[in-house]
Amino acid sequence: QVQLVESGGGLVQPGGSLRLSCAASGFTFSNYAMRWYRQAPGEERELVAAITSVRRSTNYADSVKGRFTISRDNAKNTVYLQMSSLKPEDTAVYYCNAKFSSYEYWGQGTQVIVSS
Repeated sequence: QVQLVESGGGLVQPGGSLRLSCAASGFTFSNYAMRWYRQAPGEERELVAAITSVRRSTNYADSVKGRFTISRDNAKNTVYLQMSSLKPEDTAVYYCNAKFSSYEYWGQGTQVIVSS
C-alpha cells in the first residue's frame, strides 16, 4: 500500500522556521522525484520545491528561493522541506508528491499557518 505521510506543520510566527517531513512507503522511494506543493485557501496548488531521484538536483519557486530547502534521505524513505524566514503568505496546506514515469502519488497534506 502506497503511503506518503506529511508531518511538521503548525502555527509559527513570521520570521520563524519549520521543517516538514514526508515519510514514504509502499514503493521504491529512491526511484522517484519528490516535490512539495502548497495550496492556500482559494488558490491553486503550486509547486514549491522539487528534488530529483539520483542526482538530487533541486529547484524552487521564486517565492521561496533562499528561504526553503528541500532534501531527501533515501535510507529513511523521507523527504524534507526546511522552511525559514516564514511569511504570512506562506500559509497553506503543504503536500508531498512522488513521481516516476506515469506513477504519481500524493500525501494528505499538513497545514502551515504563519501568523503573529
